[in-house]
Amino acid sequence: MSQGGWLGRLSAGLARSSARLTGGIGGILAGRRLDETTLGELEELLIGADLGVETAARLTETLSRQRVDMGLDGDGVRALLAADIADILEPVAVPLAVDPAHRPHVVLIVGVNGTGKTTTVGKLAKRLKDEGRRVTMAAGDTFRAAGVSQLELWGERVGCPVVSRPTGADAAGLVFDALKQARGEGADVLLVDTAGRLQNRGDLMAELQKIIRVMRKLDGSAPHSCLLVLDATTGQNIHAQVGVFQEMTEVSGLIVTKLDGTAKGGVLVALAERFGLPVHAIGVGESEDDLQPFDAAAFADRLMGLVD
Repeated sequence: MSQGGWLGRLSAGLARSSARLTGGIGGILAGRRLDETTLGELEELLIGADLGVETAARLTETLSRQRVDMGLDGDGVRALLAADIADILEPVAVPLAVDPAHRPHVVLIVGVNGTGKTTTVGKLAKRLKDEGRRVTMAAGDTFRAAGVSQLELWGERVGCPVVSRPTGADAAGLVFDALKQARGEGADVLLVDTAGRLQNRGDLMAELQKIIRVMRKLDGSAPHSCLLVLDATTGQNIHAQVGVFQEMTEVSGLIVTKLDGTAKGGVLVALAERFGLPVHAIGVGESEDDLQPFDAAAFADRLMGLVD
């Protein structure tokens, strides 16, 4: 996909979030000055768009400092907000790095049910293969026959081997075998899908830890990346998910999906402000090219409706 094509998809994906923010800002400032009252209303709007209390306070404080000097109108407010949001996001906009010192570089994909982990694994496999890397996938979601079938279809589509077992097989044993196979075949990357976890289910989280322990019998440094897949439509509940998975699995980075299905795209800004974890990629659709590296400025501009 061309960069222009992707940015167009990003604009379309963020349309609901952008419309909520731009419409709200326009309504608040229509025929009014940017004073304490309107600043308070803007802060409430930003909180309602899931940017979070701390982020909303930071953004409106910047507006308060600039309002006299700049005589800001609605367009000026959106431009200033976009610039400040880009500053928040820039430090976390980090592409996924594959360490050539590890062959394979093991990427463990985790998250709660329904975030799109299996699809994310397939899309990542395509991106990495397009970069010239040899990729193996492990169908570690042994609870769902549909999940295994889905990953096998992705394997056929992108031309990458998939290690799978019958439904109900031991996930940790499968991942051990997959790592052994990937190492033997000289793969650059092993992408490990896992079953959806509920962060309040200790038994499921313990099984995830078992996968990591068993993996480390072959490679004491694995996994080399642990990516938490988050569904943007979840809104502020995302924060609880990040906190729990950080404790259990040492999350190294985030992938945020389904930004095209929500008016709460601002949650990504709140995540960056609170956790500071790298955001390696975002998803705005179902096609294999709809998962792309995260671009802070492009996201901020489109969130604030500065680009059609």
